Amino acid sequence: MKIARFSVDGRERYGIVDGLSIYEVDGSIFESNPEPLSTGWGLDEVRLLPPCTPTKIVAIGLNYREHAEEFGKSLPDEPMLFLKPSTSVIGHGDRIVYPGHMSRRVDYEGELAVVIKKTARCVPPEEAGKYILGYTCFNDVTARDLQKKDIQYTRAKGFDTFAPIGPWIDTELDPMDTRVRTYLNGEKRQDAPTGDMIFDVYELVSFVSRVMTLLPGDVVATGTPSGVGRLRPGDRVEIVIDGIGSLCNSVGD
Repeated sequence: MKIARFSVDGRERYGIVDGLSIYEVDGSIFESNPEPLSTGWGLDEVRLLPPCTPTKIVAIGLNYREHAEEFGKSLPDEPMLFLKPSTSVIGHGDRIVYPGHMSRRVDYEGELAVVIKKTARCVPPEEAGKYILGYTCFNDVTARDLQKKDIQYTRAKGFDTFAPIGPWIDTELDPMDTRVRTYLNGEKRQDAPTGDMIFDVYELVSFVSRVMTLLPGDVVATGTPSGVGRLRPGDRVEIVIDGIGSLCNSVGD
């Protein structure tokens, strides 16, 4: 099942995507089996919004071996966490704003993201799946020059529009067996199986939940493969994950 958040007729709604149509959901998407109503629209008739409204985005650094190698970093002994603010979230089709007043080097980082279903605190890895609503595409946009300058990541990762998420949440994806690809202006730049992660999805959710409580709608971004690169105003970046779909955003001043 694919769950989307969308706007139509000036009202925000949640819906279930079926082919090229979307049907409004009766009740909460965090219930066990949200049911679609008969009210439906074509996907071309609605505006897709970020598929969830997280209180926080917990992102993971250096979680693919080749990505660590391309930055000359040793492999971490445990997941490396940082936060992106909820104000950085945008959806499919929205514009990434290049912060030229502060940065001269902004990069894309395509990732698989986990959307939390219910409150999670100190969850063992073997139970983590019960706390996951589903999966979506994520772009951990990063001001690389500020990351190097500041050492810590808050400013480099936290600008408005630096967390594109979407286009929807897939509840049936096998996160251990899919691929993350990134295309810049139609040219493939990243391509890796999620099996190359150092810490898998369930280990990550468990680890984060032992640090901070995860709430329904929160997002855990699982790290990016090798091949990160530069964005410029006028670019179009697309994150594609098998089984989910594609998250497309333009870049502008």
